[in-house]
Amino acid sequence: MSDPSLPEPSAPDRTAAPATSADGPSRASAYGPSQASAPAKIRILLADDHALVRRGVRLILDREPDLEVVAEAGDGAEAIDMARAHEADLAVLDIAMPRLTGLQAARELAALKPGLRILMLTMHDNEQYLFQALKSGACGYVLKSVADRDLVAACRAAMRDEPFLYPGAVTALIRNYLDRVRHGEETSDHILTPREEEVLKLVAEGHSSKEIAEMLFISIKTVQRHRANLLQKLGLRDRLELTRYAIRAGLIEP
Repeated sequence: MSDPSLPEPSAPDRTAAPATSADGPSRASAYGPSQASAPAKIRILLADDHALVRRGVRLILDREPDLEVVAEAGDGAEAIDMARAHEADLAVLDIAMPRLTGLQAARELAALKPGLRILMLTMHDNEQYLFQALKSGACGYVLKSVADRDLVAACRAAMRDEPFLYPGAVTALIRNYLDRVRHGEETSDHILTPREEEVLKLVAEGHSSKEIAEMLFISIKTVQRHRANLLQKLGLRDRLELTRYAIRAGLIEP
């Protein structure tokens, strides 16, 4: 018989205790299932000389979980200063800005920060501006009139190293290409010498300069000269871009 002066033993607590580790309660048990760390956001530099436009564009971008405007500029020169002061992955530039235009700023930024992707955001549905933007280093051309529809997709495409052009721009590029073909102008497929094509193919296949020299019975310096000529002729920057070009030109399989 139990002693009435002692408290009755409590019933065993059948509620599962929080999982513990050497460092205390686990994150999964204390806060629910553990979450994988969120991917880093795309950091955007936004440049437009109209504050109201910048505000609207920023609203479009900042409401996306993977996009974040980290700096704003009111003209092209300020955009370059902001690029120096802030770490950005992508610059979204208006074309018509004071001091330096978006096109001028794009050229400066491409030289200053080669890894920075550049999008042009403009009200101008204009072939001349389009071609100048692409020559300046932009990887996309977005019209302000459809920014709410296209800008977010263009930002993500840029970070995947994919071009983004509105349908009218694609038509303009095709028309320009066909015009050049009809007028007998050289296209990039025919500006390389046979030897340069050989070197390009081997570079794209991953061979070193020494290996290429041995395979083609030329000196390493000659291989290096051919590589430098290829980069200059094609307007490319590195081996990766040479490889992409070789795939597009049908020299190697993807």
